[in-house]
Amino acid sequence: MMMMIKQSPFLLLTAIFLFTVSILTAALDPAPEDPIFELYMHDILGGSSPTARPITGLLGNIYNGQVPFAKQIGFTPPENGIAIPNANGALPTVNGINGVPLGTGLSGTAYSGQNLNGIQTQLGPDGLSLGFGTITVIDDILTSGPDLGSQPLGKAQGVYVASSGDGSTQMMAFTAMLEGGEYNDNLNFYGIYRIGSAMSHLSVTGGTGRFKNACGFAEVRPLIPSGQHFVDGAESLLRIIVHLKY
Repeated sequence: MMMMIKQSPFLLLTAIFLFTVSILTAALDPAPEDPIFELYMHDILGGSSPTARPITGLLGNIYNGQVPFAKQIGFTPPENGIAIPNANGALPTVNGINGVPLGTGLSGTAYSGQNLNGIQTQLGPDGLSLGFGTITVIDDILTSGPDLGSQPLGKAQGVYVASSGDGSTQMMAFTAMLEGGEYNDNLNFYGIYRIGSAMSHLSVTGGTGRFKNACGFAEVRPLIPSGQHFVDGAESLLRIIVHLKY
């Protein structure tokens, strides 16, 4: 009995010491946060208020009217003219509303209202798609909802590059400058966007301000624009769900 009484203060001090160490460890090494938020990116080619512009490549030259006899922001043969088939027999086609060359932008041939996998890719003499290597600079609008008139959150500034020979992917590198709403800092994204795929993934490569040392990934899903806000250009709407860790 006397042995237990003498040992109890020692056991009590040991328990207090271990409890204190656990608290200090948690304070010095907090559990990583995993905040999740979403935003909507509006990429608009052509029209009166574009947010993206192809600047290099054959389609970029056509878009800017730098190819001889090319119509500004168009790829349409002259009236009564006959389109010359591509190397694989496909005829060059455009979005009929605004003349943006198919294969340009984040929707690719989806501008025609057809599945990307169900339409022949426009190929050049070397067997690569006409859009391969096209660099598009963006200053896209970010909103809290899918409609262009939703609460603005900021801008997505950077580039995407047609990085596959069949025109099915775009390499994206941009910074989300979140200026409105709950967030007021910048996040950097990099990765491959797959045209026609239900979901693509981008890496979060860092950030500034509140997002300093942030890492993680983003789920990117293409959506059909609601049409509530009139746009006379070719709009690609992306829903971006961001998963962050610090």
